[in-house]
Amino acid sequence: MPVPPGMPDVAVRPRDPRARTVFYLHGFASSGKSTKAAYLADRLKAHGIALECPDFNLPDFRSLTMTRMLDQLAAGIARSPGGGVTLIGSSLGGTLAILAASRLPGLVDRVVLLAPAVMFAREGHQLLPAERVDEWRRRGATTFFHYGYNEDRLLDFAFYEDTVRYDAFEASVSQPTLIFQGVRDHSVDYRTVELFARTRPNVTLALLDDDHQLVASLSRIWNDLEGFLELVE
Repeated sequence: MPVPPGMPDVAVRPRDPRARTVFYLHGFASSGKSTKAAYLADRLKAHGIALECPDFNLPDFRSLTMTRMLDQLAAGIARSPGGGVTLIGSSLGGTLAILAASRLPGLVDRVVLLAPAVMFAREGHQLLPAERVDEWRRRGATTFFHYGYNEDRLLDFAFYEDTVRYDAFEASVSQPTLIFQGVRDHSVDYRTVELFARTRPNVTLALLDDDHQLVASLSRIWNDLEGFLELVE
């Protein structure tokens, strides 16, 4: 196709999907070295895309908050070279992806959610039952098993106070969004994810016969993800 007079050539070139930046946002008490992250990183590498995996445990797990994670992610996105940003968020990382996409619609152009904790801000959907939350509040900190470190780690109550202020379920996300949710998930009720997707025409939900980790569904997830990221013709 000829270039119209006065229009730069770049305006009619097809965008190279390999120019996009893909972030993997790990879940609570996890890390960017999880099985899912490693699997996706290997397959994206074959397409010339490096998977960015911010470590939200830094500078330390104890002082973790959603605000800190959002600020850390926003800084990483700001350093991206351009070409579009895709966020892949797992569990609480899915909550983070929703919130970041809502805040940065001009930078984030695609969202992928893996068992997203869309109801985390709502009572009864948090990390602990109400009586344990009260104990956490009184003590100021409590321990959680950290799968990334393979040991118990303290977490300040500030995490709870800060994180429940962010309601991902009510966030406005206009970007094309792909969700994978296991129907045997005991951490995130698939019915709440169905509710989240139902009123959002930009969201495609895949319900899978799997649990919260979605490890058994990784090949299916990648098959859909390749097309979603325009990596296959």
